[in-house]
Amino acid sequence: MSRIGAIEAGGTKMVLAVGTEDGDILERTAFPTTDPASSIARMVEWFSGRSIDALGVGAFGPTCVNPSDASFGYVLETPKVAWRHVDFRGALAADLNVPVGYDTDVNAACLGEATYGAGKGLDCLVYVTVGTGIGAGVLVDGKLLHGMLHAEAGHIPVTRMEGDGLPSVCPYHPSCLEGLASGPSIESRWGRPAADLEGRDDVWELEAAYLAQGLATYVLCYAPRRIVLGGGVMSQLQLFPLIRAGMSSILAGYVRTPEIEDLDTYIVPSGCAGDQGILGALELGRRALRGD
Repeated sequence: MSRIGAIEAGGTKMVLAVGTEDGDILERTAFPTTDPASSIARMVEWFSGRSIDALGVGAFGPTCVNPSDASFGYVLETPKVAWRHVDFRGALAADLNVPVGYDTDVNAACLGEATYGAGKGLDCLVYVTVGTGIGAGVLVDGKLLHGMLHAEAGHIPVTRMEGDGLPSVCPYHPSCLEGLASGPSIESRWGRPAADLEGRDDVWELEAAYLAQGLATYVLCYAPRRIVLGGGVMSQLQLFPLIRAGMSSILAGYVRTPEIEDLDTYIVPSGCAGDQGILGALELGRRALRGD
């Protein structure tokens, strides 16, 4: 059986793994994200001794994911200035001499959930990560959604809740979902990280109100068969019933499908025990190897 390499490339940490085409992870390692030359050299060195047949990469963005674009695999206008306009995919492909599947980190996580996790067997899925940032991966007709760029659904506008005057933590938007509901936003608003606020109903009612707005928009725009929520903030499981109720109120009965009728099975936690990103990268590598 072929050996597939996988990279979950985050802004703070790189996770590397080798696995099988069936999604079995054989070994893994991780190291902090530093400058591009050092980080890529370290990845190449690790994989070079492990006889991989293909590689899948889920990369932080923005990044070019269009294979027909001359900038395919390049990191674009990321806040990590040293990585801007780096040919990330091209450098790995050249040094390792294997097929390389490439997409965003959140799209890879969506693919991981669709292949192995809470969205297994579904052809239309939205995966949302709520943590340091908010991002959404979208699967439509079994394919990850790409247009002129990957979806930046974490930056959709939301309506501020009454009494919430917190400045947005997003440097671009005064009232976007990431700016008002990400982990840093929670800490900025309440003075403590989300993990230390578990018993505060006021914290989670406000957080759920913003996330419910985002999910209602995703339902109306993408019509997914299921929405999977992951990321560090979503370890606060008390959020799920609040989000379900909030989204139902926003939709106001306009969308009536069998899926929406059972919100407990429609809006669900991740099913990959935190491995959705690396499993999705494995699947990207498998697809690159098979020419899918």
